[in-house]
Amino acid sequence: MQHVGVITLLALRNLRRHLRRTLLTALAMLVGGSLLIFSLSLGDGTHESWIDSGVRMGTGHVTIENPNFQVSRKIEDRLSADTRAAVESALRAPGIAERVTVVSAKMIVRGLASSAAGARPVQVIGVDPLAEVAFSTLDDQVVEGRYLEPDDGLAAYVGVDLVESLDLRVGSRLVLTAQDVNKDIAAQLVRVVGVFRSGVSAIDQSLVHVPRDTAGAWLGSGQDVTNVGMLVAESEEVPRLVSQLRARLAEPIDDGILRVIDWREAMPELNAAVAIDDFGNYLIYGILFVIIGFGIVNTVLMSVLHRHREFGLLQALGLSPRQTGALVLVEGLVLTAVSAVLAIGLGVFITWYFWGDGLDFSSMMSNEMTFSGVVIDPVIIPLFRVARIVQALVFMLLVGGIASIYPAIRAATIDVSESMKFER
Repeated sequence: MQHVGVITLLALRNLRRHLRRTLLTALAMLVGGSLLIFSLSLGDGTHESWIDSGVRMGTGHVTIENPNFQVSRKIEDRLSADTRAAVESALRAPGIAERVTVVSAKMIVRGLASSAAGARPVQVIGVDPLAEVAFSTLDDQVVEGRYLEPDDGLAAYVGVDLVESLDLRVGSRLVLTAQDVNKDIAAQLVRVVGVFRSGVSAIDQSLVHVPRDTAGAWLGSGQDVTNVGMLVAESEEVPRLVSQLRARLAEPIDDGILRVIDWREAMPELNAAVAIDDFGNYLIYGILFVIIGFGIVNTVLMSVLHRHREFGLLQALGLSPRQTGALVLVEGLVLTAVSAVLAIGLGVFITWYFWGDGLDFSSMMSNEMTFSGVVIDPVIIPLFRVARIVQALVFMLLVGGIASIYPAIRAATIDVSESMKFER
């Protein structure tokens, strides 16, 4: 322990003696670390925006549905009213209710929408208007009319492309046709009360919202639903919520009545897009810090090459070759640790202070830019996560530690008799 203290003191003294070299190396770490924190927080904010947009247009961060519904999309693969009641009871349980921000139970069927101008395949979703206003963003994308209201009966909220293709307008009548619970073809006359534009062509030309009670009466499903979706405050809470729900609903899950899935399984395209973007970011971070690592190697190695006489003298006074190498390694680690902490603090402060309210990229993208079926919000709000900050700190310490190993080995292999020949 005494040797450790002496080596640490010598390392600190050497860093202070060669202050210009120390500051230049620290500055490189500060710039790289600050850029890393900014990039990580901006990337996490971007992904959270993608996920939030995707799950609101889909079935939520977490979805409870019949095990066969994801593939079949058939009304017979639905949740009964009793099963739905059990699910809603589980959602009210302590530890779960606090995580869930919004719940929306839907009846989703594939069918046909027709008017005097023709017919188009559509996806009809029976919703609770009040719950869906909090769950989805479609009510904010009205271009004509209004969204569904609780006292609506035979009403429909349709996409702008479907309206154009069927020559409809607000107040027009529309016939929806789909298979009911008895596997018969059932038709329902509804009236268009609102038109929306989501920005995703596939949605605007095929999606129809109707009140859930109307869908239940039309299809004979009553209070049954095809899925129950829920939103959480942040996507990182999803794995724990899924585990809790699976434990709470273990009996119906084992009986094959329902399953609990997260957004990754429900929307594999979005999950793949996030994973690919993450990989690209990690690749850029890796290249950046490889360059910084070479800078550290160069700085510390040059320090070693110019200090042969000093190391020879220390070994002559009793410092072993291993301790000499440890001295150089400690110098690199101390420099890296201090620089990493300062860089992370500086990166968090600058990102929060200047861009905490979001970065507006609207000038660099179209008003309706989409990616993996998700409309991209041009305003990205950086997201700070403790786990990411710890990752950045560990990564920087790892780079600095690895970069200090070779100079330490060189210092440990110095020949004492030869090193004393070096001029001061």
